Amino acid sequence: MSDTNVKEAVRERYAQAARHVSEGRPSCCGNAALEGSEPITSNLYDVSEKGMLPEAAVLASLGCGNPTALAQLAPGETVLDLGSGGGIDVLLSARRVGPTGKAYGLDMTDDMLALARENQKQAGVENVEFLKGEIEAIPLPDNSVDVIISNCVINLSGDKDRVLREAFRVLKPGGRFAVSDIVTRGEIPDDIRKNVLAWAGCIAGALEEGEYAGKLAAAGFEAIGIEPTRLYRGEDAREFLSGKGIDVDAIAGQLDGKLMSAFVRAVKPKARCCA
Repeated sequence: MSDTNVKEAVRERYAQAARHVSEGRPSCCGNAALEGSEPITSNLYDVSEKGMLPEAAVLASLGCGNPTALAQLAPGETVLDLGSGGGIDVLLSARRVGPTGKAYGLDMTDDMLALARENQKQAGVENVEFLKGEIEAIPLPDNSVDVIISNCVINLSGDKDRVLREAFRVLKPGGRFAVSDIVTRGEIPDDIRKNVLAWAGCIAGALEEGEYAGKLAAAGFEAIGIEPTRLYRGEDAREFLSGKGIDVDAIAGQLDGKLMSAFVRAVKPKARCCA
């Protein structure tokens, strides 16, 4: 499949999710973030986090983790969320970095950006800016952010090497890459890899954990770590593959234990001075 086809499938899926939430309906994936009904997106945020945000921000969450809780953000830091969607992780990050810090959200979908800006307004958070753009071409200058977060979005890109190079570029020396993503262990059936709908659903584009680490190293990162946060079993596969034109019965057993949500971390080396 072409990168263009993948990108359009992802764009339409997330635009539809934003429209549903804006109309007061559950997103196209259901309101799993609230109800705990879906194996990837459920139960990612605790009650206190959800309680401080507009319901629409939570309803529009289609992530696979909670990077703001894992990234150990500090007051005064500048944070960039790649693929910010309805803005849940941006708004949480803004509260963690405080009024002396800033949180950027980057998204390519107009509907999601409109929803995120409305959520920002309702939340009354000022140290936030939502940008339109693609994660393969981040519209920020070199060495401009302290931390990059992302929530189940990098795996959707057809050019992950470019995404990681761009992340490295905009991070300050010593800056941290701290994302939640879907990662695989071992071989994944071709039926999954070739299915555009599964790609838009966060599965088909997932990198094998060793390959992910290798791409981060090739981009220039060090101190790389991949920590599983949720391992999916065969029965979970039935949930997230239903309705995607895939023989679920044949595939579920082959996926058992090979898909996981993970916290992926790395550091941009600090500038080295000559003696």
